[in-house]
Amino acid sequence: MSVEPRLFIDAPLTDGAVLDLDRDQAHYLVNVMRRKPGDGVRLFNGRDGEWRAEVARADRKRASLQIVQQRRSQCATPDMALFFAPVKKARTDFIVEKATELGVSAITPVITQRTQSDRVRTDRLQALAREAAEQTERLDIPRISEPVSLTQMLKEWEPDRTLMFADESGDSQTEPWGGEHGRALPIHQALSGRERGGKWALVTGPEGGFSVEERTLLHAQPCVLPVSLGPRILRADTAVAAALSVWQSCLGDW
Repeated sequence: MSVEPRLFIDAPLTDGAVLDLDRDQAHYLVNVMRRKPGDGVRLFNGRDGEWRAEVARADRKRASLQIVQQRRSQCATPDMALFFAPVKKARTDFIVEKATELGVSAITPVITQRTQSDRVRTDRLQALAREAAEQTERLDIPRISEPVSLTQMLKEWEPDRTLMFADESGDSQTEPWGGEHGRALPIHQALSGRERGGKWALVTGPEGGFSVEERTLLHAQPCVLPVSLGPRILRADTAVAAALSVWQSCLGDW
């Protein structure tokens, strides 16, 4: 038999409990994965670790599982939140999927002056995050919040959370990419010497980057750590994956 499928269940997980799956999960387990009574399934809920269960009942529309034993205890995810400017649908989907795979604890769309896609279906993003978590062995799912403006985000900021700001601009209007003056340090150098742990966040801009006013506002915040992602200008979705990968390598759980 292939690897046992893995499902997120929003219910307490305890030894011997019997759980009824919702219609979509029952369809996936029975009609897509072809699981039958007695077959194994792995379950997690973000609180009780990972458990092994067995299919107790299955038909075309319904399925129930009986929990057998715990396989892994719950462990904490690094406290890294992502704030990103929404882009086109497929690229927003990519950002949420890869951020979940890379271990972020929370995801919030941020509306900036140059944001072109300000309509965001958070229910869709939540489903994408759940699927990514099921496939990548993490024991929880990042929180998905409703969109917020950049100014409101900063107004409500936690003082003890460091905000890593992906800043690719300089301050000269006559040189390519704004010149070297005012540009942030390379991300690895900016993170060097800092201790693991603590509260962190990453904010990335829209296609076209942050406006001059937004950069000025961000640089004025005491919690902000500007970082550069190298000599090439990255697309918005690539920037998220790149920055999170380096942070996880330097200060996360890699």
